[in-house]
Amino acid sequence: MKSLITATLLFLSANVMAQKVGRTLTDFVSKPKLGAYFIGKYSYTDKDGANGGEGFTQRFIRAYVDGTILTDFKYRVQVQLNNASFHMKDWYLEWARFNEFQVKVGQYKRAFTFENPYNPWDVGLGDYSQVVRQLAGISDRNGENSACGGRDQGMQIQGDLFPSSTDQHRYLHYQFQLMNGQGINSSDFNGSKDVLGTLQFQPIRGLWIGVFGWLGKFTSNNITVDRKRWAVSAKLERDGWSGRAEYAHSNGYKISDYNATTGSFNGSDKADGWYVTVGIPFTKWLKVYAKYDAYRDHAEFSTMKTMYTIAPNFQLHRNLMFQLQYNYVVDKQASDDQRYNEIWAEAYVRF
Repeated sequence: MKSLITATLLFLSANVMAQKVGRTLTDFVSKPKLGAYFIGKYSYTDKDGANGGEGFTQRFIRAYVDGTILTDFKYRVQVQLNNASFHMKDWYLEWARFNEFQVKVGQYKRAFTFENPYNPWDVGLGDYSQVVRQLAGISDRNGENSACGGRDQGMQIQGDLFPSSTDQHRYLHYQFQLMNGQGINSSDFNGSKDVLGTLQFQPIRGLWIGVFGWLGKFTSNNITVDRKRWAVSAKLERDGWSGRAEYAHSNGYKISDYNATTGSFNGSDKADGWYVTVGIPFTKWLKVYAKYDAYRDHAEFSTMKTMYTIAPNFQLHRNLMFQLQYNYVVDKQASDDQRYNEIWAEAYVRF
């Protein structure tokens, strides 16, 4: 670590002399990259009382700009539109001079589970897995704003260590975050910070095995609940093949479980879930995903919701993809119709 710090100081000193950094410097900046994408969706369900499902909907529209300043500083701003709702999704500045040590500040994805950081284009299915949605802050079980999308505001250090002597892939990835704990576009409400971290091992190129931890609190309406979570995961991305398997467990009540009369919480403070996803490339334009997806809202089988899914992806162009998805759902918490079918169709366009 001492040698790394020394090298960093020498590098910065050299840049100061060579570039004459200061508020009037305008060189050493990349041309900003502008882009956007949208996902449109049609959904149908035969679940009793659902009236056939939502029909045609706008899943979301996103636009972004990113680039570099002084070569080693990366920045990104991303906004999202959901029908009439507009909000900031990402904003950050990252110093990325070394593969082994990088620093990021701003608003971005939480370092919890492999699937959470995936771009919606790369998930392979029409939505994230249940346990990732509920326990990684995408649509958090504790009551956090569902627009957060697995993001929070804070600071992160990360790096990739120990390059292979054969193909130069890195054997170890680390990532540690200090975050507000309140989700996107929100200041801290409880005076404490969430700590998240992951260690990921890549024994061979394309295969990762990871452990994740999350210790924090969330506050809403003057009610504070714990977030004590951990996950174990594996993923494969190689030669067009994809595979992911994750288990996550949570300790912490929901805001909605608080009983103001008794001053205590109802329900359970435990939840867990797991999933297995496999993606098989058949042609350059057809890749089929299959998934087994289970989530238990009280970490008991009586509260389990299971989805069995198959989803062919037709990517006709780098910027154009169509996706069909069939789900067979078994929801033990449903009061009436516990078994039903869903059909989703989505169109992805980016530019």
